[in-house]
Amino acid sequence: MKLTKTLFAVVVLASVAGVALVAQQLAAPGAGMLAAAQKFVGGLSDDQKAQTTFAFDDKERTNWNFVPLQDNKTRKSTRKGLPLETMSSAQKAAALNLVKAGTSEKGNVAATTIMSLEAILFEQEKKGAMIRNAEWYFFTVFGTPSKTGKWGWRVEGHHLSLNFTMDGDQVVASTPTFFGANPAEIKGGPRKGFRTLAPAEDYARELFESLTEDQKQTAHQPKHFGEPGQKTLTPNLGKPVGLAAAKLNEAQRGALMKLLRSYTDRMPAAIGAVEFKLAKEAKLDEIFVAYTGDTTPGKGYTYRVHGPTFVVEFLNAQPDSAGNPANHIHSAWRRIKGDFGL
Repeated sequence: MKLTKTLFAVVVLASVAGVALVAQQLAAPGAGMLAAAQKFVGGLSDDQKAQTTFAFDDKERTNWNFVPLQDNKTRKSTRKGLPLETMSSAQKAAALNLVKAGTSEKGNVAATTIMSLEAILFEQEKKGAMIRNAEWYFFTVFGTPSKTGKWGWRVEGHHLSLNFTMDGDQVVASTPTFFGANPAEIKGGPRKGFRTLAPAEDYARELFESLTEDQKQTAHQPKHFGEPGQKTLTPNLGKPVGLAAAKLNEAQRGALMKLLRSYTDRMPAAIGAVEFKLAKEAKLDEIFVAYTGDTTPGKGYTYRVHGPTFVVEFLNAQPDSAGNPANHIHSAWRRIKGDFGL
């Protein structure tokens, strides 16, 4: 299986409480998404539009998933939306331009690299049970992209789920947002050593390895955290656990801020700035950091940063498809209240 030329080129080159984001700050990315969405939808045939578009209040809008979805008998995807696989070159370019509008430069490289990793899984698994296809990334639009009225859009496939809720050209919500990588580090071939989501690991290790033994006793948890709750409207986490950020010293707080920024840096600059600002403004005794396992490379671990308005969830406890231990990342940024603008 080969990546499309379009996808390969992209890979290579590549304070409001509650629900709403700060509209004034989000005018530029919102306008960009609107223009990209209108161009994408406008370039589709009637049959493709029927496959791509849903009513804004359709239940499908909140049916987010980051695992492969397929019928094992027919070996066809059961995801809703229009896949890259069925698009013309011009339509693929428009679709990927919508992804670009919904991410930063770093986030766009990560998103398109995640797509390209399916080709590695295809080679490693050969005739495995799961279909691995770098063009099985599906685009859906909810409502009608226009300067007035509510609408939204999503791009989703294995290890990627980006969800945006819009009001005209204003971004109402940019979560849940999920990035995963298998393999987390490419172990062979021309891209050997490349790590798609390196900052989410490196800054976490910097933070957790800097903790004192007393701090580790509080931050370290006995059991791995579970997966981010796909299909859920809000994170179902219970009370925060771990070490309060108020107990960190200045250098450790700096490491925590770098870790949080590594997630918001995946977003368009204005959106990421708002998300980071809201997280940073929380009281330090209301933000908790916790981790499990052993953060040494090759060892399984998970972590969580849980604040009053947001949560970061991370897991690297699974082997990759070649059997290398702890080389398979799942990571998410969510709002405690406000995913999908709800």
